[in-house]
Amino acid sequence: MLIATLAKESLPEFTSLTLELWPECSYGEEYRNAERLLRSPNDAVFLARAPDGACIAFIQLSLRHDYVEGTDSSPVGYVEGIYVQPNYRRVGVARRLVQAGEAWCREHGCAEIASDAEIDNAGSQAFHEGIGFEEVNRVVCYRKRLAGKAG
Repeated sequence: MLIATLAKESLPEFTSLTLELWPECSYGEEYRNAERLLRSPNDAVFLARAPDGACIAFIQLSLRHDYVEGTDSSPVGYVEGIYVQPNYRRVGVARRLVQAGEAWCREHGCAEIASDAEIDNAGSQAFHEGIGFEEVNRVVCYRKRLAGKAG
């Protein structure tokens, strides 16, 4: 398995993978986001390729300079998304991607890396804990629509 950084020629493959993780998004929206990530000094994407060259997984990271829950340093590397196609799970692909992400974070002055998981996503929580993340908080988010305001 090869781990490589996002490149212009891999934008279509990366975009397709992001839609497997975030199916509510559109291809065009995610492709434009991928182009932005490619140009950003504060973001990184690493792709995993199977021996046949197929793009099978990714990790998307950012440098956060604002407060990150449970941390006490800045910047903090943040896992914005990680995805491995089902046929390649439980063989170390995600662990290798996180290791590449951790190295990138250290190179960018981070002493910590953080992430999040939906409160009902036990699989993601188990994955995070299994590779050394520690839970720091749980929250329930709320919203209230304002009367008279469209949207």
